[in-house]
Amino acid sequence: MAFDTAGFEQADGYRYIPISEHGLIGDLRTTALVGTNGTIDWYCCPRFDAPSIFGSILDADRGGSFELAAEVPTRTRQFYFPDTNVLITRFFAADGVAEIQDFMPVVDESREASRHRLIRRVVCVRGTLPFRARIAPRFGYGTETHTTHLEGDHEAVFRSPSLTLALTATAPLESDGLDVWSHFKLLEGESNVFALDRLGDGVRPRSCPRAEAEEQAEATVRFWRHWLAGSQYHGRWREMVNRSALVLKLLTYAPTGAIVAAPTTSLPEQIGGERNWDYRYVWVRDAAFCVYAMLRLGFTSEAEAFMGFLGERGIMRGTGATGPLQIMYGIDGRSDLPEYELPNLEGHLGSAPVRVGNAATGQLQLDIYGALIDSVYLYDKWGQPISSDRWAEVGAMADWLCEHWDQPDEGIWETRAGRRNFVYSRLMCWVALERAMRMANRRGLPADLPRWRQSRDAIYRQIMARGWSVERGAFVQALDDGELDASLLMMPMAKFVSPTDPKWLSTLDALTTDLVSDSLVYRYDPASSPDGLHGPEGTFSICSFWYVEALARAGRLEEARLAFEKMLTYGNHLGLFAEEIGPTGEQLGNFPQAFTHLSLISAAFNLDRALG
Repeated sequence: MAFDTAGFEQADGYRYIPISEHGLIGDLRTTALVGTNGTIDWYCCPRFDAPSIFGSILDADRGGSFELAAEVPTRTRQFYFPDTNVLITRFFAADGVAEIQDFMPVVDESREASRHRLIRRVVCVRGTLPFRARIAPRFGYGTETHTTHLEGDHEAVFRSPSLTLALTATAPLESDGLDVWSHFKLLEGESNVFALDRLGDGVRPRSCPRAEAEEQAEATVRFWRHWLAGSQYHGRWREMVNRSALVLKLLTYAPTGAIVAAPTTSLPEQIGGERNWDYRYVWVRDAAFCVYAMLRLGFTSEAEAFMGFLGERGIMRGTGATGPLQIMYGIDGRSDLPEYELPNLEGHLGSAPVRVGNAATGQLQLDIYGALIDSVYLYDKWGQPISSDRWAEVGAMADWLCEHWDQPDEGIWETRAGRRNFVYSRLMCWVALERAMRMANRRGLPADLPRWRQSRDAIYRQIMARGWSVERGAFVQALDDGELDASLLMMPMAKFVSPTDPKWLSTLDALTTDLVSDSLVYRYDPASSPDGLHGPEGTFSICSFWYVEALARAGRLEEARLAFEKMLTYGNHLGLFAEEIGPTGEQLGNFPQAFTHLSLISAAFNLDRALG
């Protein structure tokens, strides 16, 4: 993707680059977004849900950033070092070509690292180029003050009440007591290194000489390539599938095995709108679907780590008002995620409010039981047999569902307009009981099978009787309703109906007519089915990939393949997807989104298999 950096500081139109104009790097504890202009405008340290240090993607003036770019007009292109999460941004100018190699070394996954390192290596590959750097951290989402102290010409320490960072560089540094900057010129073959480290109490900054930076870059490349070599996928669209797998791995928190929904907060689903949410937490549904995608590719260790997260933190043994599970947790397993707003930040392109935490934690979403028990079932089948403790938890959840499935909830889309009898929630309750019964039968595990069977069959009959609209000729969003909902694309994938059942094919046609626009799929129509929020939204990318899979399973392979190829064109220059696609193809919502990438993997896997 090309980006013209000439004058980007002065022109107001360039205060924010599009969400899609970013790549992602990380170390399995946190991540950073790097723009095609060379600026890091989102970075939380030391973990995903920590307050931002660089957050100019949410406020160009007060958010903080790490700018690094040529001082002359250039075009830029950005790509990943093949089969890795090492990001390269190239600058093409009249007098030379240079590149920035951005990466975060991955430390031992089995323990919490006390230090986190972000390395930026600038190399001139042809001619000569002048560069400038400006390092302007704004701690605590821009709410904390800090001091900056230079120690010589190549080391700076940023101190705030909550965090201390050290910057070491091979280029000379200057400071005004708040920010640090550097100006330097590189000739062909020359390089400079900037390394940003978190410092603990009493710890001295460590330098990062050019040779060490090169060694750490090579080690990081080896780590990612070794991990990706574990993939068993060899079908079509392998490059896109591999990139999606690398994204999902970046969204895992190694110390606990948690998987976050996205690494960002408050990137808008509508520019200027209020649909801005914090996704840096573990949604049970999203993480469970990630387990499915990882297992499909042969990555059992990630599934095992997530099972460990569930067990060690007692996730399935809750006693809250919404049952054994709540819909999301912190990456450390905490259940309290209070939502509040940051009025000091204007939001991306003025899209306020900026939110931290998530008030949906207290919602009742019955579908999460199906997603989670299905992932346990698949892990038990494709990974390792689950333990007796896990089975006891699954059995307790199935027993609870038998008593509580027939009630309204907020549903998969976390609407804020009150509870309803969503058909998708009923569907996934059916999945929960059906998969629990499969496990019990296959392994001879103790279970109240007559009770589970009775509830499972009652759910099935209710969906068929009240979730089917004769007038619409389709399964609908809620019982005794007439609105359509793209979540029902999961019906054949969950094996609730045959993908060629006449009722399902009629539903697929109705969804195509009402919710599909050039392969892009809307979740529902908020005008006719209010969700408690103002304004429209874009098409939902996970639904678009579900649509591809539904078409493939229905035998409509040419339509499925064309829809899939069209969807791939909406990815950014690196193959990354946000949550939604806007009216003119722009990426909207938090970025990159696990939901989208796991559904891409599933659609590619099943479409490739169907094509033969």
